[in-house]
Amino acid sequence: MAKKNEVRFMVSSICPADQVAEGDRLYSSHIDWMKGTHHRDGPNALISYDVSKTPELSDPFDLTSKPTGNTVFVLTEVYGSDAGVVDHFKQAEASWKDFPAWKAWSGKCKSTKVGAAKVFNTLW
Repeated sequence: MAKKNEVRFMVSSICPADQVAEGDRLYSSHIDWMKGTHHRDGPNALISYDVSKTPELSDPFDLTSKPTGNTVFVLTEVYGSDAGVVDHFKQAEASWKDFPAWKAWSGKCKSTKVGAAKVFNTLW
């Protein structure tokens, strides 16, 4: 759970069916890379990490609505400070072998990227 003033990095990608297997592969590579490279404490600390995946619905507020045929991937990372996000981007460029493939893949999907958003409201 994020706390006030921590920093969220988020990417939401709506992908056509022919891009889902590549998304699965990339996020499998990504979590392995994250485990081996990211700080658990200090100014660059990764507080939380998750990737979710769901069929895109024609009405996302009606869980019984018809699927569009696309899949939505949502990556969420929370850092203790902006420094953690800066470190993450630096490390991705330098050492995640699939970073170029991830950038190419996200370009084939409708992606929204939020680089560093300060948490200002939170519960529990």
